[in-house]
Order: sequence, then structure tokens, then C-alpha cells
Amino acid sequence: MVDQNLLKELRIEDGDRDGGGRHRWLGAVIVVALLAALGGGGYYAFLGQALAVATATAEPPAASAGAVAVLEAAGYVTARREATVSSKITGRLAQVLIEEGESVAAEQVLARLDDVDARAALELAQARLTAARAQLGQIEAQLEQARRDARRQEELREKRLNSEQALETARTQVLTLTAELEAQRGQVGVAEAQLRVAQVDYDNTIVRAPFAGVVVAKAAQPGEIVSPISAGGGYTRTGIGTIVDMDSLEIEVDVNEAYINRVKPRQPVQAVLDAYPDWKIPAAVIAIIPTADRSKATVKVRIALEQKDPRIVPDMGVRVAFLDDQPGGNPAQSLRGVLVPANAVVQRDGASVVFVVEDKRARLRPVTAGERYGDMRLVEDGLKSGEHVVIDPPAGLGDGMRISPRAPGA
Repeated sequence: MVDQNLLKELRIEDGDRDGGGRHRWLGAVIVVALLAALGGGGYYAFLGQALAVATATAEPPAASAGAVAVLEAAGYVTARREATVSSKITGRLAQVLIEEGESVAAEQVLARLDDVDARAALELAQARLTAARAQLGQIEAQLEQARRDARRQEELREKRLNSEQALETARTQVLTLTAELEAQRGQVGVAEAQLRVAQVDYDNTIVRAPFAGVVVAKAAQPGEIVSPISAGGGYTRTGIGTIVDMDSLEIEVDVNEAYINRVKPRQPVQAVLDAYPDWKIPAAVIAIIPTADRSKATVKVRIALEQKDPRIVPDMGVRVAFLDDQPGGNPAQSLRGVLVPANAVVQRDGASVVFVVEDKRARLRPVTAGERYGDMRLVEDGLKSGEHVVIDPPAGLGDGMRISPRAPGA
């Protein structure tokens, strides 16, 4: 609502159309030009209206059980065990037994391929093995009979009731059948191996889960051709679905190489998911990857989550604070001050300042700004924990102006 007193000042009376009226017109022009120069902030200040601004609360660096944060960084939740499952052979999908979001156990059947050819080959191999074993039994029976005949010929020969030739013939028959028996045993072994191959080919038509996890993607439907390699001009699927082992979730962050000396293996960490800013998750450093990214001047750090929860899913954004809980540690290595959104700190006359909310007015306050941690910035001096600051203050916002605080995004 425009101030009525201001409108009265701008009104031109009939008696003021002389020289005095010209002065009033000149004053009105100056007022309008001044409002235009001041911008939105000057307009609200001149008319006494409250300027709507977003605010945030200054918070201390993360601390837990007496531990003080020595470094903060941003990263993402990643899965250490994640697999896109495919078949070992090329074939047409007959069944797909998974959907996104389902939990699966290790070796659970995920899909089946058309098994007509594989089943026929398996039945043929089983029949060949049965025939080979039957022939083996026949030879064994013949050999046993030949051995009895040979013993009788030996007894008759001792009594000189037969010829030497008859005895030699009986012995030769035993040797012949013994050789045939060994050969047939080899044939049975070959048939058993062929059966195992056919069984493997048949089993390959069944796709199983390599480990327990959750299905996060379903990539194929019944009737489609799948193959372990890319074929068919892009019309062949190479994967059926993707499984993530939720117990293998961890955090990966990129730490500026200038501050990597503040991180060490097994160091306690406090993690906060962007989706749940009030939930502090205990964690610990797994390892510092011994290589740097020259384009970003960062070193990758792996962090283990010590608390498992279904709310934690891969690729979530997360902010971590590396803690120093060693007694007698060097306080110079700990973060001192408070954290505020980085765009709450602005430059005025070459100095870093923030606008603090006091009694619904913006109070300009010089501060000592420190390092940036993602979209947050450390204020080392000039601001206390719990104070509210204006986020991204307008250029026309001045000290003492009336404001209407609101939450970010409101």
C-alpha cells in the first residue's frame, strides 16, 4: 500500500501552478528518481514496507560426543557391490521374474530363457549315458562268463581232457572282453561329461541373482533377445536388471588436496544426507584413494556408513564432517566459528559482511569469512551460533531496513 502522506505531497494544488508549483514539481521528480536509483530495497524502506527475504541459521561445525570437525566436504552415497545381471548365453527371454524395488536373495531365479533346444540336448545326453551304461553292463556279464569258461578249460586241461588250443581260446576271450570293458567304461565317462555339458547349457537358460540385494532397474521384457555381448545392431539386450547390495553402501567424497592432511584412515566421520538434514549418521573413513584428480585438485576418500537404514539409497547427496576426537589435539586444526550458506556472505565496501535478523530488521555486520565447504561457508568471527542471517541479500538492502523473514524456498 502506497503511503497516503507521500501522495499528498505529490498532489498539485491550483494555487501552486506558479513558480512555487514548479518547485514542488521539481521535488516530486527528485523523489521519483531517488526511488528508482535505490531499487527495490529503497522502495520498501521509503514506504515503510517489509522486504521479504530468505533466512538461514548459523550453525557450529559438526560435533559429536566431544569430537570437533576438522574438515567438511560433500559427496554421494555409492554402492560397492552393484551388478547388471545378464545371461551367459544368447537366447529369447521366456520369463522375467523381477520388478524394481524388489529384494532378492542370492541364487534366486530372476529370469528364464527359452529352453526348448537346451532341454532337448539334455534329454539326448541322458539317453546316451543310459545306453552306454547298459552296454557296459552287458560287457561285464560277458566277461564274467568268459572267466568261468576259462577256469573250466584250465581244470579240463589239468586232466588232459581238452586241447591246449581250447584253453588258449578261453583265455583270449577273457582278455578281449576285459579290453572291451575298459573301452566301454571310457565311453560311459564321455557320456557323463556330455551330460554335464548339456546340464550346464540348460542351467544357463536360468538367470540367478549373484548376491542378495535390491533390484534398482529392470532392463528387459519377455520375448526380447538377450546376450552377454552386444549384437543385433542394438536390438539385443545385454542386461536383464541391475541389483544393488544395500549392505555395501558407502560414501565417496572429493577432498581438496590442500586439506587432505586432515583426513586419515579409520577417522570418525559424521554424515548428513541432503534429503534428511536433521539425521546425523555415524561413519568412519575406509581409505584415502592414493591418486589425485589434477583437473579438480581433489583426492577421493571412501567412508563407511556405520548405521544401515532403508532410507539410504545410492547416489544420494551427502555432507560429511571429518571429526577429531583425540584428546589433547591441536585446536588450531579444528574449525572455529559457524557455518552459513555461502551466498549469505557478501561484499560491502571491500569487506565481508552478513545481514543479521534482529527484531524483523536487517543489521549489517562485518565478519571474518573462512573457507567454503560446498554451498556452505565458515564464518570465523563476527557471528554466533543460532543467529539468523539473510540469504542472498539484495543489493538495495541496507542496515536497519525492515524485512519479512521466510524459510529458503518458501
